[in-house]
Amino acid sequence: LRSAGPEGSSLKIVGSIRFPVKVYVKLNQNSPRILCITNRLRNSELIDPVSQWHGPSGNILSENSSVKISPTGTLILRHFTADQSGVYTCSLIYKLTAEEPAKKLIMKYLIYAYSDPNYYYEFTVQYHAAPCNSIYNISFEKTLLQLLTKLVAELSCEVTLIKSECHHVKMQRAGLQNEIFFTFSVASLDQGKSNTPCQQSTCGTSERLSKVQILIENFFKHQAEITRKSSDPLPEIYYIEGTLQMVWIDRCYPGYGMNPVSHPDCPDCCVVCSPGSYNPSDRTHCRPCNNSFIYGATKC
Repeated sequence: LRSAGPEGSSLKIVGSIRFPVKVYVKLNQNSPRILCITNRLRNSELIDPVSQWHGPSGNILSENSSVKISPTGTLILRHFTADQSGVYTCSLIYKLTAEEPAKKLIMKYLIYAYSDPNYYYEFTVQYHAAPCNSIYNISFEKTLLQLLTKLVAELSCEVTLIKSECHHVKMQRAGLQNEIFFTFSVASLDQGKSNTPCQQSTCGTSERLSKVQILIENFFKHQAEITRKSSDPLPEIYYIEGTLQMVWIDRCYPGYGMNPVSHPDCPDCCVVCSPGSYNPSDRTHCRPCNNSFIYGATKC
């Protein structure tokens, strides 16, 4: 029940008179074909059918640049935006035989905008360091960030240092040593610092970040090999083999959140926050809020 095609989708969604049907439309894409008919009537011959669509504000929908309605009452919403989300209602008047009186059905659709999560990687790594107040540590930190930035630049990603902490670590048989604990993130540039979802139909964020993971793993493997194979005394600052750890983190844009319970058909989507909820930051959940009356609220 979700669509992601720029030209609309071959997916067709039928209504129900028992419950509202949930439909998920990718931001800036076209909706699936939303039929003004129930599954039971879909293969029946209908005499003099007349359908009418109403939008979330109760207005009668008519054709325009963002709404397409076929002669048979099929609705396609084009270039879908967050503020188009809401309850859409279709009424169908029809006869099954020419003699019987006309019947009327009301079908409701809950249509939500969604985007893919804005993924990023968080890395932690440890280095043997110079004394904790040494200027060499600061200089090394800058050099390491420059190398990593250069490494991921071709994949349109950026490295951000989250924290850098120097600690005294007591080693078995080796006494006290100085170690720097680095934590840095790698995010896609087309989504990283922007608070709006990527406008392109295929941003390929997850594919690029998967390549970034391999590049960074190889970078630190290579550092460990150099240290291991070198016959020279160890430098003052060097990578401690085996300390690289990576975590894949999902985040949603402000006004969007993940909720597999409310949206089981789109569990990995960042779905626009419904009225009564909001997301002010790039976390993954819409929070409750009695004062939010719109879809996609970013404040309470």
